[in-house]
Amino acid sequence: MTRRHQEIADNLRRDLAEGVYPVGSALPAEADLAAAYAVSRGTVRQALATLLAEGLLGSRQGARHTVLSTTPSQSFAELRSFAQWARAGGHVPGGLVLDSVRGGASVQEAALLQLAPDDGVLRVLRLRTLDGAPVLLERTVYAGWTADAVEALPDDCESVTQRLLDDTGLVFAHGEHHLDAVAAGTVDARELAVRRGSPLLRVRRTTLTTDGRPVETSDDRYRPGSVVFTVRNSTQANSLARTAPVRTSAGPTSPASTSPTPTSPEQKCEPS
Repeated sequence: MTRRHQEIADNLRRDLAEGVYPVGSALPAEADLAAAYAVSRGTVRQALATLLAEGLLGSRQGARHTVLSTTPSQSFAELRSFAQWARAGGHVPGGLVLDSVRGGASVQEAALLQLAPDDGVLRVLRLRTLDGAPVLLERTVYAGWTADAVEALPDDCESVTQRLLDDTGLVFAHGEHHLDAVAAGTVDARELAVRRGSPLLRVRRTTLTTDGRPVETSDDRYRPGSVVFTVRNSTQANSLARTAPVRTSAGPTSPASTSPTPTSPEQKCEPS
C-alpha cells in the first residue's frame, strides 16, 4: 500500500510537471499543505524531503520551499534499461544481437566484474534502435554466472533487463556510469550509419545486484543527436563526480576516481 507521504509527493510532482508551481516559485507553507491534504505537518515534511532529495525543490531556513525544477526524474530502471526508457518516452525500442562469444576476462574486465583474470565471461555486441533508427551500439561483457541466461534470450530481445528479471529473478540494483566522447571506429560507423571518426557519446557502465555482485560492464556508444543526458544536482542531492582521466602512454583511459558513485534518479537521458 502506498504511504500517505508518497501519495502527496506524487501529487506535488504532478503539479510541478503541469506548471501549477513554475520554476522559481514557492510552494504553499507546510501548514497550508497539511491542511489541504488533511495530514500532519510531519507527513508533509516527509513528502517534501523526497522532492528535495530528487533536486526538484530547494529550501532555506525560515522560508517556503522553492521550485528548482519541474521535470520528473527517471527511475533507475529507466536509466539502466534502454527499452524501459524508450517506452516511458513514447518511443518504440528495438534490439538485435550482432555477435556473442564466450572467452576469458581481461585484466580490466576482471577488475570491474570482481573476477579473476581469464575467468569466463560472455561478450555481446548489440545494436539498439529507437523508432526503427539505429541509435546505440552496446559492447557488453557479462559475468560468467549470467552467461547461460543471457544466451538463452532471443537475439531481438527488446529488454534484457526485464527478461532476466522474469526468467531468473535477477534484479539490477546499482550502477556506475562514466560519460565521455570517442571517435567512431569501423564497426561503430557501419552499424550506426555515421562516418568513421564521427564523435560519439560513450557511456561506460557497470551494473550490480542488490547484494553488490557485478552482473555486467558495458561500453555503450550513442549516435550523434540521438540522446541528451541531464544531471541535476543540489545541496540536498548530488551524485555527480567530475574527475580527470588517468593518462597513460596510450592516452586517457578510465577516470581517476575509483570510488563507486551509485547511479541515482537525478541522471536521465532523453531524445534530443
